[in-house]
Amino acid sequence: MQKESSPLVAADIITELKRQFAFLSGGRGQDGSPIIIFPEFPSFCEIQDQEFRNVLTYLTSIPSLSAAGVGFIVVIDRRRDRWTCLKGTLLRISGWFPANLRLVLVLRPSAILQRTLSEVFFKLHRDDFKVPVMMLSSLADLHSYIERSQLTQELGGSQYYCHETWISHRTDLESFAALVKRMAERLQVFGRELAETELPSNLLTASNLLTAQTSRKDRFKEEMAGALSQGRKLLEHIREPVRRDPDSSLNPDQLENLATVHRLLSQLNESSTAFDEFWIQHQNKLDLCFKLCQFEHNFQQLQTELEQTTPTMNAFSDVGISPAQTEHLLQELTNHEKKACVMLDRVRSVIAEGQSLIDSSQNVDDSVAVKCSELQRVRENLTQRLKDKRTMLTQAMELYKRLEMVCKWCDDGIYMLASQPLDKCQSQEGAESALSELECYLETANEKQQWEISTVWLEYENILNNELREKVKCAFEKKASLQEMFERRRVSLKKLAAKQTRPIQPVAPRPESLSSPGIYLSIYLSVNSDQVDGSSRNPSVSEEEETLAVLRRHVMNELLETERAYVEELMCVLQGYAAEIDNPSMTPLIPAALQNKKDVLFGNMQEIYNFHKRIFLKELETYTDCPELVGRCFLDWMGELQIYEKYCHNKPRSESLWRQCSDCAFFQECQKKLEHKLGLDSYLLKPVQRITKYQLLLKEMIKYSKGCEGSVELQAALSSILGILKAVNDSMHLIAITGYEGNLGFLGRLLMQGSFSVWAEHKRGHVKVMELARFKPMQRHLFLHEKGLLFCKRREESGEGYEKAPSYSFKQELSMAAIGITEHAKGDSKKFEIWSRSRDEVYTVQVSTTEVKTIWVTEIQKLLTGQLEACRGMDLVLHFLLPRTTFYESNSTKASVNYYRKFIQTHLSDSENIKLMEIENKI
Repeated sequence: MQKESSPLVAADIITELKRQFAFLSGGRGQDGSPIIIFPEFPSFCEIQDQEFRNVLTYLTSIPSLSAAGVGFIVVIDRRRDRWTCLKGTLLRISGWFPANLRLVLVLRPSAILQRTLSEVFFKLHRDDFKVPVMMLSSLADLHSYIERSQLTQELGGSQYYCHETWISHRTDLESFAALVKRMAERLQVFGRELAETELPSNLLTASNLLTAQTSRKDRFKEEMAGALSQGRKLLEHIREPVRRDPDSSLNPDQLENLATVHRLLSQLNESSTAFDEFWIQHQNKLDLCFKLCQFEHNFQQLQTELEQTTPTMNAFSDVGISPAQTEHLLQELTNHEKKACVMLDRVRSVIAEGQSLIDSSQNVDDSVAVKCSELQRVRENLTQRLKDKRTMLTQAMELYKRLEMVCKWCDDGIYMLASQPLDKCQSQEGAESALSELECYLETANEKQQWEISTVWLEYENILNNELREKVKCAFEKKASLQEMFERRRVSLKKLAAKQTRPIQPVAPRPESLSSPGIYLSIYLSVNSDQVDGSSRNPSVSEEEETLAVLRRHVMNELLETERAYVEELMCVLQGYAAEIDNPSMTPLIPAALQNKKDVLFGNMQEIYNFHKRIFLKELETYTDCPELVGRCFLDWMGELQIYEKYCHNKPRSESLWRQCSDCAFFQECQKKLEHKLGLDSYLLKPVQRITKYQLLLKEMIKYSKGCEGSVELQAALSSILGILKAVNDSMHLIAITGYEGNLGFLGRLLMQGSFSVWAEHKRGHVKVMELARFKPMQRHLFLHEKGLLFCKRREESGEGYEKAPSYSFKQELSMAAIGITEHAKGDSKKFEIWSRSRDEVYTVQVSTTEVKTIWVTEIQKLLTGQLEACRGMDLVLHFLLPRTTFYESNSTKASVNYYRKFIQTHLSDSENIKLMEIENKI
């Protein structure tokens, strides 16, 4: 038995319904009784009782309560059946009918025998059926009880009935009703969950809760919309007969189905509207909670960032120890101000956000107002601190500029004194001219340098640290020292300008001071009263030494200042470009060609920066007071300076990569942040420029340090630096060689290289063949190594920078162990010959000058002589190997002996070769 709480639905008995042994046609009797028809069904007796009961229970549950209360009319069609079957049907119906049965109309069997039997037996068993039964002989009799419009076409009526359509409508209707019920239950559960939701205090939790509940709401609304769509489609299906035939009408069952669907749709709409109103209230509550959590999160985040900003701000308490460092600090402060502006904007935004919460809701507690006030105070404090820091650094830059003016005035004064010609100062007119020049220069001091040290202490009291105080003292001491020198010179010139009673003995200048190619110097003219009186003492010599000492300090200052600037520039490149490549926020701006290519673009710049920052700059600073000894610093660290060779080797690859990516947004953004006027390529060239700058500064220092204690070390340092530059230059040519399959490292050190005209002759049999045209030479670039001579063809490349340098296609290799040289070739003093294999191959080389020829010939002869001396002891070697004949069974040993035999045959005399052949024959 089915429970009342779980009534039958069409889907439960779909198989029994499809057998169609009974169906609800939708017709009504004259008093509105629903009609159940039992059509002809030969196997009705085979239907199980449970199937019969399920179908009748379901059919009687479909009409409305009012229609079912009137009672059902059952029409049984047994016109083609027998009495026994009719009797069984009547007994089963009378025995069990689940509703009020008002009347049973039976179309008796139409066969004569079966009709007669049915009349007789019906009269005999009328009382057994216990239901009102009317036996009908024809359809006309049936139509007297039920109108034809309420009967199906099989019973002579006009009603259209399709059992499959009926089953489809019933299953769809019941499915829709179940869906509406589930939706109502879920709405109730979901609404209860929303009402009982505990509001979080964490931003992430609040965001997740809002997202999750909004997502659930959206999915539920989608399901609701799908249910409404399903109900509307069901309405269309029920109205389908009217749509096909406007003259037709729906039967009472279809009208009841239509009303049921309308009721369910109305229920869905009402539930959806009520839920929407509830959701708006709940969402407002969630939004307020989320905004409060977001405000709290933003406040905490800003508080943390502001705490992290404090150490950064403290870093700007130092005003720097040099103009470059102060300018760098100003640049960093500018960058920090930009970041701080972003942070201050966020502070303003959070304050506005908090104020908006206070104004929009009465449920916001007082803590929001307190935090807004705190943020406002921090904002004002940070703004003021940034302003104070900029004022300090600006004052420091102003002080450095004024100190630089003082130093420049002193330096110009030194050069002015040094440039006054000695010979012209010996005459009264020349002395007066020099004195006038000196007086004019001193007037510039009165105009521009009226600046006392006491004024500095007063004006810049807030920014003067120990280093800056020391610089101020040094600058003013330098100024005082120069003024003293001016005073001594002025006294001397005044005495020379006076009328002379006897000739003045001139002081001859040193030759090197007149012929120096750098800063031209003359000897200071300093004639004191003793000179005027004819004294033999010459104080101008000590004054010259003092001048040279000043100039050495000047060169040393330039070395130190450029070194500090160089270190700062490297740091800017590494922090502003290299480090930004690893910055996740910059990843979208980095082009694919630059991915994982940081080492290619920057080479070993980090290694160079570490060396100069941690070691070399500090070592140079120890020679500040004794600049003439700075050569020792270069010699001590010459091995570490070899790192520049690696950087230069990588430079072509770096420039190629730069040209591919130079226009990308990444480099533009980095350059914009650094506020550099020049692009990255200019800064990547700094190491190459720096290593060449050292030799210029060393030359200057040597010029002013002749005869000093460290002059030898300076000259050695210059030679070493030039050696590094030559090695770098040679290696740059070597890496440009293409087509050489061997290892260039096996050829030993590269000694010389250059481009020449070359003629090649090859002896084939008894005939010499000249390659190409006899009178047209080949242009070849020769690389002379310790163990080999390479012939290459120079190829100019188009491009820019390092890629514009030529490349060299490998053509020929000669082993130095198998060649000879003829110093003087016929016909031209600029030619020499290199030959091999008993002159089977002869290469005539023409150079540009005889000096170049001498250098090359000398170098080759030096190599050959060294190899010849190494092989002079071959007799001893062969006599040592003679008893060890098994030693020569090794192929590798045979190859080695053959190699040295060919070399000896080339370089030894005929008698020595004969002796060698005799020894070999014995072996």
